[in-house]
Amino acid sequence: MINKRTGRSALRKISSAVAACMMVTFCGCNAEPGTAVTSESSKPAPATEATTTTVETTAAEITETSEIPETVTGDPETIRKYVEEMVVDYGSYGEDADGKIDELLSKLSSEDTDAGIRWTTIMDLWRSEDLGQPLNYDVLPDGLPDTDELCIVVLGFQLNPDGSMKDELINRLNVAYNSAVKYPDSYIVCTGGGTASGNASATEAGMMASWLIDQGIDAKRVIVEDDSLTTAQNAIYTYDILTSDYPSVKYIAIVSSDYHIATGELLFSAEAVLRSGVPGEEKLKVISNASWDAPSGYLSPMFQAGALIELSGDMTTAFDIYYDNYDIHELPPIN
Repeated sequence: MINKRTGRSALRKISSAVAACMMVTFCGCNAEPGTAVTSESSKPAPATEATTTTVETTAAEITETSEIPETVTGDPETIRKYVEEMVVDYGSYGEDADGKIDELLSKLSSEDTDAGIRWTTIMDLWRSEDLGQPLNYDVLPDGLPDTDELCIVVLGFQLNPDGSMKDELINRLNVAYNSAVKYPDSYIVCTGGGTASGNASATEAGMMASWLIDQGIDAKRVIVEDDSLTTAQNAIYTYDILTSDYPSVKYIAIVSSDYHIATGELLFSAEAVLRSGVPGEEKLKVISNASWDAPSGYLSPMFQAGALIELSGDMTTAFDIYYDNYDIHELPPIN
């Protein structure tokens, strides 16, 4: 039986009525006691000189620790504005905006310590030349965990109107199959919702899962995430499923078309950073990729900016960017 769990972030879901249109653009198409009762006999003895010294030392340590700057928690609207300006600047101007990005990260950190740490991590990844590199074609590389700590995440692609899969999605699945055979103890997540304009019952993830099982992959390994309509939602809902139901999974390998890998790595890594209990202690880490050598296809930095804004929770601005309705011309020039 295929493992299936739907995403629970209702505010982040999009109406299926516009699924087909969105998936063309968003999925890389060409286009987270009680206190023990102590008995009387086990109560601690009166403090001796030695224990008193220990208490005094501890108190001194506490005093020293209290000198650490207090964590600052800021206004959510101010944080949102800093984040939006930062990612749009980088999406628009690239490395020419580095000085402005660093300035905004400093302001964000002053406003909210936690947000500053998280978004510094995300922006460092986005600006890194190592994002999505190296690309591994056809199959995952050697040296990955050969255990159920590894999960292969296959990113979807818009279905044909009748619900059948397009060649690009089948090519991605061939790469996923090769990788699943190479790492037989890994899980495989198939992602993608309903994008068949003439078949409301068909989902990308459902069709993908059936294909893999038909090729001989054990159904117990296959996980279906069929609510997402954007790559950002792929990351959101997959995180929900893996952290809730598959605690053994620690590492993710992204499978998609080559032009889509960097975006997938950015968004899945960013979601883990934003959802971690403590910055720097993410529950999931993207460690590799396998890609199909697509003859064409492109995802712009502004698309990535919109997707990061979607992860931050601002759906309206994200979709303005996706549909090219976001007015970037009012931004000040980057000198």
